[in-house]
Amino acid sequence: MSEKNTAAPAAPTSAQRSGGFHYAYLIVLSCIAITCLPCALVLSCAGIFFTPVSEWLGVARAQFTLYFSILNVAMMLTLPVAGRLMGKADLRVVLSACVCLCGAGLLGMGRSSALWQFYVCGAVMGVGVAPLIYLAVPTLVNAWCVKRVGFFVGLCMAFTGIGGVIFNPIGTSLIQSGAEGWRTAYTVFGIVTLVGTLPFTLLVVRSKPADKGLLPYGASANANTGEKNTASAGSATQAGAAKGVSAADAMGMPAFWALVAFCGVITLNQTIYQFLPSYALSFAKSAPQIAAASGVVASAAMAGQAVGKVVLGVVNDRSVRAGVLVGIGCGVAGVLVMWFLPTALVLLLVGAFLFGVVYAQTTVQTPLLVRAAFGSADYPAIYSRVSMA
Repeated sequence: MSEKNTAAPAAPTSAQRSGGFHYAYLIVLSCIAITCLPCALVLSCAGIFFTPVSEWLGVARAQFTLYFSILNVAMMLTLPVAGRLMGKADLRVVLSACVCLCGAGLLGMGRSSALWQFYVCGAVMGVGVAPLIYLAVPTLVNAWCVKRVGFFVGLCMAFTGIGGVIFNPIGTSLIQSGAEGWRTAYTVFGIVTLVGTLPFTLLVVRSKPADKGLLPYGASANANTGEKNTASAGSATQAGAAKGVSAADAMGMPAFWALVAFCGVITLNQTIYQFLPSYALSFAKSAPQIAAASGVVASAAMAGQAVGKVVLGVVNDRSVRAGVLVGIGCGVAGVLVMWFLPTALVLLLVGAFLFGVVYAQTTVQTPLLVRAAFGSADYPAIYSRVSMA
């Protein structure tokens, strides 16, 4: 063996070549922990606290829920900065800091006694959760995978809803355990966020496969010869190098602004979701059985969102255009069914489920469109700007 070959780093592992275990699976598991714990506990479980905390404070519900509006504003302001930071800094540090902010915010909510304190905690959680819900999953999956990207993104994002299904009943039980059970629930959620997520962000997450001397998942399958599969780690880095345009160049392209418009329109659908229970309740006189099932209607939409994220991911692996058409088609069909056949409970639930699929496009279709249009070279910065819509 030549001196050059002797000094070269180790070749990619046999697991990469034979289709066995790949470190990317641990990255996906880390992404699931991020979406199922801090994202779900901060966002998907927020509603169970609105009534008990506002009643304890003796204020109108709208006054307390203003913290959630502050949280959303903080998210919007954080995204551009987080996008640039995640493109340059070690993701272990960035994501761990974000998890700590979410955990600290939840613990702070459990200790708060005045409205302004809840507002401050809301801002802290907004800064922490923005990179986790919008940037962490697509950034890590794009860096670590060159195939099945859509499936992995959809699978991970589905756990924001699954986490809500798991922790909403637990949180409700804790809230009902005493006069200030909401404090216990917030505290438990904060501890779960920190203990359940930090081991992944600190010990498992790596910014790119080259940090472990690996090729991205699926990269070896694209190699044309055995020589490429036995390349040095330096070649692995080169093979997995991100391709695409810079954020500055992307913002000068019509496609960027088309994606901003798409993201804005899709995000508007989230407001419709919030009114589905009220829509069902509006039939209290003409169809009381529909009003009685208002909670089930919301659950059907949530189920559609969870399933839709995985389905859209799989479809996008075959065709991004097909993913857009499937998502929008399901949304249009769902709205039409709920509009014209609202008194047939089964059809109303089917319509709500279908509408949940278009809701899923916010966190699945948009990042995959950004990747398809602009590549992965400056992905976090570009996607963070698009997500501000």
